[in-house]
Amino acid sequence: MGRRRVPDLYRAPFPLYTIKVDPRTGLVITAGGGGASKTGIKNAMHFLDLQLVGEQQYSASLLHAHDTDTRATMNLAVGDGVIAAGQDGSCSLMRFRRSSQREEDKQAGNSEGTARRRGGKGDRRGQDEAAASGDKSDTKDETSHISVTPLAEVQSDLNPKDPLQKVVRFSPDLSLLLTGGSDGHIRVWEYPSLKKKYDFKAHGGEIEDLDMSPGNKHLVTVGRDFSCSVWSGSQLAMGLNWLETTPQIAEKTYRHMACRFGKVEDQKDALRLYTVQIPHKRDRKPPPCYLTKWDGKSFLPMLTAPCGSEVISSLAVSDSGTFLGLGTVTGSVAIYIAFSLQKLYYVQESHGIVVTDLAFLPDSLKGKDIRGNNETAMLSVAVDSRCQIHTVPNRRSFPIWLVLFCCGLMVVGVVLLLQYLFPGFI
Repeated sequence: MGRRRVPDLYRAPFPLYTIKVDPRTGLVITAGGGGASKTGIKNAMHFLDLQLVGEQQYSASLLHAHDTDTRATMNLAVGDGVIAAGQDGSCSLMRFRRSSQREEDKQAGNSEGTARRRGGKGDRRGQDEAAASGDKSDTKDETSHISVTPLAEVQSDLNPKDPLQKVVRFSPDLSLLLTGGSDGHIRVWEYPSLKKKYDFKAHGGEIEDLDMSPGNKHLVTVGRDFSCSVWSGSQLAMGLNWLETTPQIAEKTYRHMACRFGKVEDQKDALRLYTVQIPHKRDRKPPPCYLTKWDGKSFLPMLTAPCGSEVISSLAVSDSGTFLGLGTVTGSVAIYIAFSLQKLYYVQESHGIVVTDLAFLPDSLKGKDIRGNNETAMLSVAVDSRCQIHTVPNRRSFPIWLVLFCCGLMVVGVVLLLQYLFPGFI
């Protein structure tokens, strides 16, 4: 049996490092590049229009390519029409807007009409021309256009050797912008004023990941110094020890790689935290990586499960908290059930090289069916320049009346069989 293949949704002319889905418009935003080296590889941010074809298939088309000059975007966050992009040791903020050709023509027409009114009544000919142009605008296409406007830039990493922002997040209520860098510092800005609120040394090595809980109550950070820390403001609240659930593993043989908060389906007040642990050193016979589920409020470990011997490179959680997505350094992609940490979907070496980022499609989008007949759908990007989509079709279910009817037939069949084997049974 051949290896499972996932067709490419989109292929960029440069390595892809990050991908996000705008929850308002459904736009897919992916970025990357060749960096400052003069290799001829561009640095850009691509805006893709994702369309559902049929009930389970997807297509994507490029709407806009935003050039980022000599800086490759390594990570990004999206919130309320604003992108926060990690480029070298800085975080660049830019606003994007999607509009149709008809909307742009209407705005232009309004501007012209205002100018005519300011100039007086105007002649009848001008009014006729305006009416004619208005009639034509009704027949123009609805092609979407993306405009990108730079807003601000903040220094997010001060490593004297090679400054690099490793991660960026908006807080759930969009009141804070949080970054972590190679200098081990967490920097928090009030948003949108960008007034710096915190700047503290969180880890002895690089920051690998961070996430903020709902209500901005707790910040969880992961560093290369083997630690996963919970912060209240800039004060350390506690360190997490996943080895409590796996006492057979020696200390400092694994390090934390990623962390994400997630909701609990059908439990409004519940919260979970998910972390990934990977081996600190690689052996000839690679040991397994691990997923750990924590109570997101008490931070007590609930469950730890192995997730394969391929080293994990990225983690994502679906909006509902039902599914977890994992990408590996060897290009494989997997989807797990969050409740049990059981593998639901897996494609070995779906990408040719390390999976750099994952993003689940929103569970719902205003006025647009984006998930189709799929239980979930997840995007993946990698250094091989490919963007793919991984879907889990809805499991088939039968109506209750059909189940009851079949049960009734079985009962009748059993009774008739007993009557045949034992005459006079009834």
